[in-house]
Amino acid sequence: MQRSEIKQSFETFCEVAEQFATCMNDNLYVYDIMNDAYFITKGAVERFALPGCLFHDVTENLRACVHPDDFPMLQEDLALLLAGKKSVHELRYRWLGRDGVPIWIICRGRVLQSADGQPWLMLGCINEIGQKQKADNVSGLLGVSSLQEHLKQTDILTDGFVMRIGIDDFRIINERLGVDYGDKVLRQVAQCIESRLLPGQYVYRMISDEFLVLDMAGMENAEIKELYCNIRQEVEQAIVRHNYEAVYTISGGIVNIGDMKKADYEEITRLSEFALGQAKRMGKNQVYTFDREDYEAFLRSRAISRSLRKAVSNDFMGLDVYFQPLVYTNTEELYGAEALLRYQMPDGEKISPLEFIPILEESGLILPVGKWIIRKAADMCKACRKKYPQFRVSINLSYIQLTKGPVFAEVMDALRETGLPPDALIMELTESGYLENSINVQKAWRKFKEAGIQIALDDFGTGYSNLQNIGRFNPDIVKIDRSFTLKALQHSYERQLLSHIINMVHSINLRIVIEGIEEKAEQQQVMELGSDFIQGYYYSMPCSREEFLKKYNIE
Repeated sequence: MQRSEIKQSFETFCEVAEQFATCMNDNLYVYDIMNDAYFITKGAVERFALPGCLFHDVTENLRACVHPDDFPMLQEDLALLLAGKKSVHELRYRWLGRDGVPIWIICRGRVLQSADGQPWLMLGCINEIGQKQKADNVSGLLGVSSLQEHLKQTDILTDGFVMRIGIDDFRIINERLGVDYGDKVLRQVAQCIESRLLPGQYVYRMISDEFLVLDMAGMENAEIKELYCNIRQEVEQAIVRHNYEAVYTISGGIVNIGDMKKADYEEITRLSEFALGQAKRMGKNQVYTFDREDYEAFLRSRAISRSLRKAVSNDFMGLDVYFQPLVYTNTEELYGAEALLRYQMPDGEKISPLEFIPILEESGLILPVGKWIIRKAADMCKACRKKYPQFRVSINLSYIQLTKGPVFAEVMDALRETGLPPDALIMELTESGYLENSINVQKAWRKFKEAGIQIALDDFGTGYSNLQNIGRFNPDIVKIDRSFTLKALQHSYERQLLSHIINMVHSINLRIVIEGIEEKAEQQQVMELGSDFIQGYYYSMPCSREEFLKKYNIE
């Protein structure tokens, strides 16, 4: 074949590939081996980091498009093809998108030979193997890609709603009955949703056990909630028809399109994920309608979580341990201090412990932070014992630390490294709501007691702690919460009750701390009740290590 004929054939193949590309999702290519020319259809150029539809110096231009780790594999395969040692090309590897993000593809091709048996052209196609499917054969519904196309074809969405539906605890169905039965449930729920849709409403299968209903008919909020209830009723009836083989519920998250800043795929996905998540956090088997204030609070929590993670990885920057004194009730002399965690964001905002500590616990960051607090508290106790030999530091422990971390070993390590005796530290549990049913907490508490480390039952009188917990955990100290104390100072009945509690605690050789005393009048009344220690703003607000040492003249 003459070179002019080869050129003409190459151009013909390119034209045919471009025509075929308009009616398929794959990217077609033609590689003129003899002239080192490469043509690929326009869709690939829009997607991948290619120099254009047509280029020469093929190997080097592909080097810029292929993930560096995968290029040697491609180079080796191309060398075999160009040498005529193989005629079929099939590789799974990564190309780079126009944004530099790796994209998995499968590249297939076949080499055509010239009349003299030399490699001439390679024809083939490139498919994204990580691309989201347009349809889902399991549920029988269209998928995420189809939803994206639907939204692109709709010029402006200004009315209507989206409702994201998720199967509650779907993982348990897969674990108990198997993946095949889980697929059956997915089909079942999809059919229940479809059976209740009205004209102008569409349903798509999203990720895992989630579906998204798109309404473009402008229904009212009450009608949307009614639709959820109807779908839930269909699900309940389907469960009955299948003789309760699997009993499950669905949750729904509704977002009115009018509440969106821009009704595109990204915004719809983001807000509907939040709305469904809220429904599940509220207890599942219910529907939640998107609220902008709730969402802003969620975003703030997530921002604080990210900031805390950076702080932990950056030597706890922004975190600090403050100390609030505990004094003897009768003499008002210094007994010890409670270690209290504080956090300041990089922009200078000081975050309340009531806001950031739950985030630490939910994220698991309380484990490294808790270990850090223990060491800081032990170091402070060692410094204060130079002037106050019996000084003690009280440390709040999270339920997460007691059940998921080696907190006992961390406390013992801190004592050993600082040379402190076990009774120099007092352990407090902050999540008293978990006390009653946790065997793990009881075991951990017992280990502290056996080691000679004091324990305190915190927040007594808040509604969680009770007299049974005093018997179960046998604490050394009971801390009366400020809310209970204020009631006792204002009403004779509560005052008499608190007096009886103090007497009862003393009768079993335990000690009492009254927390939250802020004024002189409160301090005088508390002294009459006969508690052992007082803690509160009246004596000092929580302060930094340096301020505390200066306040009590400790070098």
